[in-house]
This record gives sequence, C-alpha cells and structure tokens, in this order.
Amino acid sequence: MSSVTPQTKRIFLSAPCMSGKELEYIQQAFDSNYIAPVGPQLDQFEQAFREATGFEYCVAVASGTAAIHLGLRTLGVGPGDVVLASTLTFIGSVVSATYVGAELMFIDSEEQTWNMDPDVLQRAIESLIGEGKKPSVILPTDTYGQTCDLKTIVEIGQQYDIPVLCDCAESLGAQHRGRSTGRGAAVAAFSFNGNKIITTSSGGMVASDNKKLIDECRHLSTQAREPVLHYEHEVTGYNYRMSNILAAIGVGQLGVLQDRVEKKREIHQQYETELSELNGIDFLQEADFGRSNRWLTAARIDPAKFGASYLDVIAALDKENIESRPVWKPMHMQKVFSNCRVFGGQVGQAIYETGICLPCGAGMTSEEVTRVCDVIKSLHGQGN
Repeated sequence: MSSVTPQTKRIFLSAPCMSGKELEYIQQAFDSNYIAPVGPQLDQFEQAFREATGFEYCVAVASGTAAIHLGLRTLGVGPGDVVLASTLTFIGSVVSATYVGAELMFIDSEEQTWNMDPDVLQRAIESLIGEGKKPSVILPTDTYGQTCDLKTIVEIGQQYDIPVLCDCAESLGAQHRGRSTGRGAAVAAFSFNGNKIITTSSGGMVASDNKKLIDECRHLSTQAREPVLHYEHEVTGYNYRMSNILAAIGVGQLGVLQDRVEKKREIHQQYETELSELNGIDFLQEADFGRSNRWLTAARIDPAKFGASYLDVIAALDKENIESRPVWKPMHMQKVFSNCRVFGGQVGQAIYETGICLPCGAGMTSEEVTRVCDVIKSLHGQGN
C-alpha cells in the first residue's frame, strides 16, 4: 500500500534550485530597462561564463539546441553532409543536423561512460571514407554529466580533418583531464534548461576558443543583420539571442555552480552508499579521465539479479510521489530516425533497457535521498 498522503512532498527528478541572488540581478536588468536580447547583464553573464569555463569566447542563446544549430552552421555543415552523433542522447542534441539538411549517423556508447565509443567512431569514419562519404562533423554528447573521452575523439577527428562539436548540455561544471568540459572541441554547446545544474529557465551557450566562429554565431543569432543603419541581410539568421532578463538569472546561478556540482556529487555518493549492498544495481561510474558533475544519478538494474526491473522501480517510486525516469532511448531506436545508419547500437540499447535516472535535485535533503532508497530497497529480491 502506498504511503503517499496529501501532505507528502513530491520529489522531482531535477528541480531548479535558486541561489537567492537572482532577483537582485533581475532588478538591475529592469532598472537599466534592457529587456531585449542586449544589455549589461547579458554581457556580465557571458563574461562570468568565460571565467568559469576557461573558454576564450562565447555567446548566450535561446537554448542548447539553438547552440548546436549555430555550431553546425558556423562549421559549414549543410545539405548532404554527414554528422556522426552519439546515439544515447536527448533528441535536442541531434535534431539540429536535420535543420541544416545534413545526414545523421549514430555511434554506439562505451560501457563505462555511456558516451560515444571512440573505437566505434574510428571504424565508422574509416568505413564511410572508404565509401566516399567523409563525415563533416563529430557530435558527441556528455551523458548525465559524465564527459565523453573528448581528447581521444578530437585526436581521431584530427586524423581525418573532421571538427568536433561537443554537446555539453548536461556537463557544465564537469572536468575532462583537468579542464572544463568541452575544452578542446572546435565548438561546445551548453544548456540552461530548467532541469540543468544551473538554469536561466531556458537558454544555452555556444563556446569556443575560435573568435571567428563565435563572431559568426553571434551574427546568426540576431537574424544575421549587417552592421549598417538600415536592415540589411546577406544570409538568413535566427532569433536565437538570449534576453537580458534570462541572463540576469544566469549571473546569479553561475556564482553557485561549484556548490551545485558538490551537492550533486554528494547526493550521488549517498545513493551509492545506501544501495551498494543490493545485488543487481550498478551506478554510472566516473571515468578516470574526468570529474563528473553528476547532473543526474543514473544506474542500471539487472532484473534477474535485483528481483525487479527498472520499470518496476519507476512505478513504485511514482506511487510514493517520487519522480524518476528511464535513461535516454537511443536515437537509432526512434521512429523519426529509423532511416538513419547506426554503427553498433547494442550497448546503447542495453543501457536503455535497464537504465534509470533517480531524483537528485540540488535542493534535495539527505532524508529525501533516504526516502528514495527505502522504496528501492523494498523491491529488492521480490522476484527471487
């Protein structure tokens, strides 16, 4: 019988968590009367982002998907070009390739990090070049806050003169070989959606150490208006620039980024500690080349060993007013991409068929984590 009562507080998967300073910066934006996609808070947010990540240049935009779209445009991807993307990811990571008319092909995950497998990537590139279809861009995703093996992926790209656009939507605050996530890629894209580790309610960022690329992204994000008195357009652009109001929220959020990372890691560790003795549940492990931000606490549940499936766990948690979700359904399994080619795919599919994301909002208390764990423990061994 469920113990949910009208007073039982719902535990969300990854609820936004405010620093308490956002209203101060929003008020500054209102006082300045800069409400549109220009203003001092927008400049401040971009500067703070550069300082937090080490990227030399960035431009704040409407969403992480918009950031990827702009990245593809500035890397010259167009109709008929091949984009090699992670299959185990959110659709927002890859759909922009269809906006520019590119042909999507998907790369399987590696077991440890759940991210793009460099060995499969290399074989795919060699196979495609042999067919006369050299890829134009490699688009890996940092899944659930764990960075992909970006150094290796970039090195593979360099062998064939293929740039890397890294989807860092889930990994802000994570590190790869001692540097900020995404550093080393030609372009990196970030998201500030409401469930991300810091949020502007909606929004994204394009970042790079290449000034020319970011200047072009900035130009395209404001309808590609030419710098003349009248409205002159030589190419088509987009209404993608972030508003000054949302940037003000971002300024308040960026100031507590590392606090959020530490809290997320603390929550993940509590899950591992409380559930470590249960046979059949294995958490996404941290790669030896990076430090995850643990955006979401993700695990795999072996029903034969655990005694219940991940769907059983999700249903039991929901009865207790606790939100959890399956891991991403691989893109090559989605009907919308049924005609797209995939290299491998078995690993990503196996992760999807056993994977679960547990609630881990930065505002969660230790008692709430224990509440989640107690439900999971109650299911263990039921099928044995």
